[in-house]
Amino acid sequence: MKVYFALFFLMIISFASQAQTMKWNQNPVIAHRGAFKKNNYPENSIASLKEAIRLDCYGSEFDVHMTRDGVIVVNHDADFYGMDISSSTYKELLVKKLPNGESIPTLEAFLKEGMKQKKTKLILELKPAKTEEEMMRLTEAAVKMVHDMKATEWIEYISFHYGSLKRILELDPKAAVAFLASGDGAVSAAKLKEDKFAGADYNFAVYKANPALFEEAHRFGLTINGWTVNKEEDLLWMLDNKADYITTNEPELLFELLAKRKR
Repeated sequence: MKVYFALFFLMIISFASQAQTMKWNQNPVIAHRGAFKKNNYPENSIASLKEAIRLDCYGSEFDVHMTRDGVIVVNHDADFYGMDISSSTYKELLVKKLPNGESIPTLEAFLKEGMKQKKTKLILELKPAKTEEEMMRLTEAAVKMVHDMKATEWIEYISFHYGSLKRILELDPKAAVAFLASGDGAVSAAKLKEDKFAGADYNFAVYKANPALFEEAHRFGLTINGWTVNKEEDLLWMLDNKADYITTNEPELLFELLAKRKR
């Protein structure tokens, strides 16, 4: 009987420990392309992802494209050091290196690294492709990889391509998706809610031009994220207006401002 009680006690401790590791960071800080700037890490690198995790950011944003041979890679621009990604094979891209010696990361490698922890979300941006067919191919392949690797709990999706986000929700109705927009491309909160999006992810200037978007989005139960907010006065303005998330190249500065507010 004592053995059974001991085993039961160990199980309780194990479950409690596991539950603690499932708590995502509760702050508004999303590192844009990882936390790269302060330590001069390459943007969208494994190193910048690790630094965002070390800083305890809520999320680390990164961008994906697909190579000619169907490999999903992490890079902001459509070209990698002058090589067009969509018309290059992954092997061809390996000729070039990031400044810290890393090869261009694959989505698979990014997910493997990000899944080593359970406190920082991975904010996956699907970059626009040359054609609608290529965009859907990238979207479906990315969602499949996330599911095959059992990484759904870590991932939130963002994109400027509205149809891509709707397709994600067809493939995974539980996915968290947010629409990226700048200028007059913003969509109403009512429309985002109707299409079952989780939030609005607009350029900082969109909110400055129409601060009512904060109240509107929250009234519909949507989250607000602004990008790319780097100046202290702009970060403070976003905090004052109760932004849920702030995507920034200056995560360290944003953490400093948050700490001052708690004093």
